[in-house]
Amino acid sequence: MSFRYPNGKLYTAAKHAPSPRPTNRGNRGMRLEDDINDSISYYRNRKTAVIHKKPTPVQIVNVDYPARSRAKITEAYFRQASTTDYNGIYRGYHLDFEAKETRQKQSFPFKNFHDHQLNHLAAISDQGGCAFLILQFVESEEIFVIKADVFLQLKEESTRKSLQKSVIAAHSVSIKRTYTPPIDFLPAVDQLFF
Repeated sequence: MSFRYPNGKLYTAAKHAPSPRPTNRGNRGMRLEDDINDSISYYRNRKTAVIHKKPTPVQIVNVDYPARSRAKITEAYFRQASTTDYNGIYRGYHLDFEAKETRQKQSFPFKNFHDHQLNHLAAISDQGGCAFLILQFVESEEIFVIKADVFLQLKEESTRKSLQKSVIAAHSVSIKRTYTPPIDFLPAVDQLFF
């Protein structure tokens, strides 16, 4: 399957030398995303908030139909750069946030964020919306909710390529995984914005 970026260029995977041990990065971030999806469903069912995961805008160009039940997309491209993963309404305010995770133990790399996502969050914040990030350190299972404008200021002031976990912890609200909802982030939003 081939994808095209919004500028029309074809995406091709870089060819690297085989690594000494196989790594599977296919589901990287999926547990965090699945748990957030379960949490927003929980909030929606209890009429606490209406939040949705935004689909990535993809234009399908070519599909092979070897059999009706086995259709296979063989070529597609991204229509435009996507903004953030989630948006919705809570307490009459617009929510917009991105969820990211890292396997780094003591810092969160800035390369995990796209400029267009951070610019979008800054614009939401400028308009009075609740723009934030949910950051997870996978190894320690620590999860932090940080206001987007605070994160952007810390990023701008940083001379490093990452933000130290201690800095994130000092400027955010730490949350724990629970059973229902798995990631109860709205109390952190209350603390940060209300």
